[in-house]
Amino acid sequence: MLIRLGTIQKLVRYPVKSMAGISTESAVLGWHGLQGDRRLAFRRVGNTSSFPWLNASKLAEMVLYQPLGIDEREEEPIPTHVRTPEGNVLPLDSPQLRSLLENKFGGPIELMKLKNGIFDDASVSVISTATIATVSKDVGDHLDVRRFRPNILIATDENEPFPENKWIGGRLFFGDDATGPVVSLTSRDLRCVMINIDPDSGEKDPRILTSTARLNQSNAGAYGTVIRGGLLSVGQPVTLIIETRD
Repeated sequence: MLIRLGTIQKLVRYPVKSMAGISTESAVLGWHGLQGDRRLAFRRVGNTSSFPWLNASKLAEMVLYQPLGIDEREEEPIPTHVRTPEGNVLPLDSPQLRSLLENKFGGPIELMKLKNGIFDDASVSVISTATIATVSKDVGDHLDVRRFRPNILIATDENEPFPENKWIGGRLFFGDDATGPVVSLTSRDLRCVMINIDPDSGEKDPRILTSTARLNQSNAGAYGTVIRGGLLSVGQPVTLIIETRD
């Protein structure tokens, strides 16, 4: 069964985990998600848990740091610098940036790069404009999609609330070409306090997660794994493929 969902409205990669994203008109989708996505993260030194990374749940201000520049020597688009909330531009791997974050976090950290990315669940995250609109209406405020940090924002033709719930188990096909990229949707995106953080101020608004919890058991969007890579572009049509059984 083929169901036309809409088109890609926005593509975003997040080079440094929990820092601001970088929108792009096109991106290569590889086996480990969008090239250049979440390849870097600051590790909390001495933390032996399964999640040692410094993220916005530990330091909300992380979302205000903007990665800049591209290192052309790298195989993937990796930033060279970061603009701090104070407006200073520092090399990403500089002692100055590390020290600044350490002072704000209150503990030692180190920058790490992982070839296959540093993901919470799966390597691709998608969300629909319908879901953003549903939560926005419930809280009575226009919500910036950056709160939800998706890789792919789909402008859906229909306005059904939380349509991603019905997409799980299906595959998203991008483009008109039969050889286009394909992502298998594996689970709903269970949200945490990250969506409460304003991407421009770092302030927290608990209404966002509360609304999502009440409306859809804290789920908003979906996670997926790559079945076939290729080039994603803003404006590409998106089709849901669901296998039917007799």
